Amino acid sequence: MLVYLIVTNSILFLMMGYDKYQAIKKRSRIPEIVFLVLSFLGGGIGTLLGMIFFHHKTRKIKFILLIPFSILIDILLFR
Repeated sequence: MLVYLIVTNSILFLMMGYDKYQAIKKRSRIPEIVFLVLSFLGGGIGTLLGMIFFHHKTRKIKFILLIPFSILIDILLFR
């Protein structure tokens, strides 16, 4: 389980960086629903760290509210 969480969070962190890069270059982006669903499947911490590190999606209310909530759900489910 620990390996799953490490891999999932690492991938989501990198995806946030990639999406930020794509946004700057005005290229094709990763849909927000992908980030949200994967966050609820164990990747909330990686998404949150990506938001902070890359300054990405930090003004989106749904991300500000749902990503911490996904972390709480993950803690309850994966403990």
